[in-house]
Amino acid sequence: MDHQKDLSQSGIVIIGSGLAGFTVIRELRKLDKTAPITLVTREPGYFYSKPMLSTALASNKSAEQLVSTDATGMATQLEVTILGEADVSAIDTASQTIETSKGKISYGKLVLGLGADQIRLPLQGNAAKEVITVNDLEEYAKFRKAIEGKKRVAILGAGLIGCEFANDLVLGSYEVDVIDLAPQALGRLLPNEAAQALQAKLSEAGVRWHFGTTVQSIDRNGDCLTITLANGSTITSDVFLSAVGLKPRIDLAHAAGIATGNGITVNRQLATSAKNVFAIGDCAEVEGLVLPYVMPIMQAARALAPNLLGQEATLTYPAMPVMVKTPALPTIVSPPAKDAVGTWKILPVEGGLEARFESGDGQLLGFALLGTATAQRGALTKELPPILQ
Repeated sequence: MDHQKDLSQSGIVIIGSGLAGFTVIRELRKLDKTAPITLVTREPGYFYSKPMLSTALASNKSAEQLVSTDATGMATQLEVTILGEADVSAIDTASQTIETSKGKISYGKLVLGLGADQIRLPLQGNAAKEVITVNDLEEYAKFRKAIEGKKRVAILGAGLIGCEFANDLVLGSYEVDVIDLAPQALGRLLPNEAAQALQAKLSEAGVRWHFGTTVQSIDRNGDCLTITLANGSTITSDVFLSAVGLKPRIDLAHAAGIATGNGITVNRQLATSAKNVFAIGDCAEVEGLVLPYVMPIMQAARALAPNLLGQEATLTYPAMPVMVKTPALPTIVSPPAKDAVGTWKILPVEGGLEARFESGDGQLLGFALLGTATAQRGALTKELPPILQ
């Protein structure tokens, strides 16, 4: 029982050992070297770079090699208590405790860095259960095992993750088919001309595209998978990877009576509707925005740390371009806000393409830079309005 008693002394408790959880701890330690912090995670508590999951094959890195520091190293480096391989089943906001598979823990301040799950579409066929998603290191290890000695991979989803995995797999000499209901790749991020340029380069690298359709059923025939598309055509593959997008993990918060929308609803101080409970990262929704990227997490962690220590800070989001890791045609995109009014202007350049989304009076509201045009990133980012000011 002593072990449990020690844990209950925690001032700040953080659930989740992804980039959000660890970045908040790093920011806290810059401000306060001694505040008691406990990190609770269903993973072992190691640190790895999640964005590298979609580029690790070409750089010849195994799942184990992606771990930069183990749990003991992280606990020592950041002077925190790490409770690894612990599932959290409930939050009691009245008594300020959380229920974990390793006992009850009290908190002074609680941070939910729960992340997001890959969306799984309901699929027909006898191999529907064989669909793989990659959203953490353990799933990545399973994926690598599944593709070992195989040749063909089908990917459902031509968004950011789907395109990055497709590029990584063709670089690893796999045959890749990408299926998406949208008429183009990166449908939410790129204007059509930019998407066509990226698709052409990935096609040259060996990617086969199947747009405007989706998967009807997936069946195992001996060693192969037969994937039947809604348009009637079939694809033969060895492994099926689903990358159709992310869904913030809100169930734990919702069950505790904490307000949720698409994500866990937080204000500009990252506070939820429950006293002393905060949320950050892929699970959090700030003023209608859920931004599951590295830069917004860094911004949010810098604002959250002072608030956890009783100081005051307000989250602002500058323009934060997203880098698409597609070596076939490097792409950087800063999409216009959902309600932005304007038009895309396309400027082909030697070895690339510059797309600018401009308002009627010529103000830059978003951009997509491909190939050599990515050199313009710094200059154009300065012209963009902030996302949240």
